[in-house]
Amino acid sequence: SPCAAAPQRDSAITAHARNKLLLISFDGFRWDYDRYVETPSLDKMAQDGVKAKYLTPPFLTITSPSHFTMLTRHVENHGVIHNIWFNTTTQEKKQYYQTQFVDSYWDNGTLPIWITAQRQGLKVGSLHFPATAAKYRGEIVKYRLVEPPFYDHSNETDWQLNIDKVVEEWFYQQDLDFVSLYFGEPDLAGHEFGPDSPECREMVQQVDRTVGYIRDKIQQHGLTDKLNIIITADHGMAKIFHGGEVKKIILSKIPGFSFKDIQFQLLDYGPVGMLLPKEGKLETVYQALKGGHPHLHVYKKEEMPSRLHYSNHPRLLPIILIADPGYIVNGILPLNFNKGEHGFDNEVSDMQSIFRAVGPDFEINKIVGPLDMVDVYPLMCHLLGIKPEIHDGQLNKTEHMLVPGKDIGDNDGKEAMIGLSAVVGFLVLVFIITISYN
Repeated sequence: SPCAAAPQRDSAITAHARNKLLLISFDGFRWDYDRYVETPSLDKMAQDGVKAKYLTPPFLTITSPSHFTMLTRHVENHGVIHNIWFNTTTQEKKQYYQTQFVDSYWDNGTLPIWITAQRQGLKVGSLHFPATAAKYRGEIVKYRLVEPPFYDHSNETDWQLNIDKVVEEWFYQQDLDFVSLYFGEPDLAGHEFGPDSPECREMVQQVDRTVGYIRDKIQQHGLTDKLNIIITADHGMAKIFHGGEVKKIILSKIPGFSFKDIQFQLLDYGPVGMLLPKEGKLETVYQALKGGHPHLHVYKKEEMPSRLHYSNHPRLLPIILIADPGYIVNGILPLNFNKGEHGFDNEVSDMQSIFRAVGPDFEINKIVGPLDMVDVYPLMCHLLGIKPEIHDGQLNKTEHMLVPGKDIGDNDGKEAMIGLSAVVGFLVLVFIITISYN
């Protein structure tokens, strides 16, 4: 069940105890890439801090839903259900970049951590992080940089310039408390060349050099003992190119299925598709597709497995299609020619991503078990000492990686004891005054 917002902390205590926080996402960095590529900077970060076995992203395991879950709660609760905004009446669709600027898609009743922190007096920034461009109840991230269209996500020189802006300008000069920083690789290399390709491995090495650059910059500006760093990714990457071809499920070839029965479709974007049948055609479409391909799973949205948290939002279309690992879903013609893909069930090993953390509030040289992405939000609120919004994560799933006994975050138990002690003290004082007066 969702966790209620914690009591507000005393601002003087919070300001004294709180360290800064940098959240970094390397899009598509699979949990096991460091097994196949030498990553000395990530290895050093693990020695100096915490490494989780892997991080399980939410379903749908694609960029926008996963990143917004880092900042909020489960996908079916925050409503960012896909990378693509769509209108089933007008048939309009906006691709990933254009969708970033559709305020109503993101501002759907759930506030991201940036806005919550700003409203509680913190200075917050975001550079290229998905959802940065939107307004939330009329409010934007005060310090922000939105990527330009046709941005080259693989340019290492630009990566370093962005890091300089975050560390030197925002943290050191402007004294920000929290910044989210996004890099679009190694996702693009994994898509184009495949996750086991030399090109993808080279990009993993670039990521590792960048981690070293970040930590060096932090050290140069005297922020090492004041700044916590969390490095993660939105999802992993699976190979779909086998024997010289991509394994495709083409719906138009399934007997009994016809696009004449469909009012709106969201297909050709990987292993998941959604369909809105015409009025009275739901059962016809469902029965035609169910069992129509051995590697295609067909659900009415209310029948989706509850563990996926992908059924209870009105934006989800009535029929949801999920392909087995290694396959993708197309409508009429094969339009996807990637060699690597994501979007599969979040329990698939290749979909899982990395988690590293280092800083004054984290343990040193600690290996922990698997984590869920939805638990990152309460961890960040705890580190920042802010009152969280209603959320679906659990702090007790991550607090074992923190230095014990430090007065940080929304330490509910300590607040309760302080409050109880104050009440007891007041009652004792009243009792003494009453006895003295009598």
